[in-house]
Amino acid sequence: MLDFYRFSDLEKYPQLMHLVTTKSDTKPYTFSLALHTGEEGKSIIKNRQTLAQHLDADAKLHFIVANQTHSDNIGHITEKKTRGWKSIEDAIEDCDALITNLPNVVLSILTADCVPILLYDTQNHAIAAIHAGWKGTQAQIAKKTVEKMQELFDSRPEDIVAGIAPSIGRCCYEVREEVAKHFFDTSQSYTQKMSKYMLDLPYLNKVQLLQAGLLKNNIELSHICTACNTERFFSYRKEDGCSGRLMSMIWMVG
Repeated sequence: MLDFYRFSDLEKYPQLMHLVTTKSDTKPYTFSLALHTGEEGKSIIKNRQTLAQHLDADAKLHFIVANQTHSDNIGHITEKKTRGWKSIEDAIEDCDALITNLPNVVLSILTADCVPILLYDTQNHAIAAIHAGWKGTQAQIAKKTVEKMQELFDSRPEDIVAGIAPSIGRCCYEVREEVAKHFFDTSQSYTQKMSKYMLDLPYLNKVQLLQAGLLKNNIELSHICTACNTERFFSYRKEDGCSGRLMSMIWMVG
């Protein structure tokens, strides 16, 4: 039986589907879903097939996976065609956010500490999936994704509902000054610890979404640290560079 994390706010919309995968001891590589981390491809494809079957393959879903590069590049999906699901060769290149207004197109993000963010425009029916590590956060990828949705779909920020999924928290994300200095203008985003800093990436991305115009009550944080909960979630830091990855997914039912 597969276990998923879901957001209560996003679950209010019957036409919208979403999930964040978790570990499973009964599946290959503890149910990792990443093809790019050196694990046996056939086993990862099997995991993805298991997931697709659980989501109801009869729905004719089209799965989109990007080759994430910690950029602020945003991929606009304009056709119902699976990309990057069975092979990294046809994944969306050099991209860390995906947006679409097409139904039955599943946008996905792979993480193991970085911040996954799911967005839904409740009025114009458009979605986004965002991968925000510290570099993407520095580049304001969350804010830029909202702006791109405004540009392409006439989205109004006040109509967008956001879920900030399990990721490493301030409690565990220790960084040096060369990283922390990029966020010194947001004083509540870090705690200084001797010569190191405990950085709060989920909070920083919430701030960006608020700056983009989202309403505070429309942003739901999981408040789950992946490094504190390795029995359920992969953590690259806590698990010494683990190869496992979770997948955060969002799509609209057509």
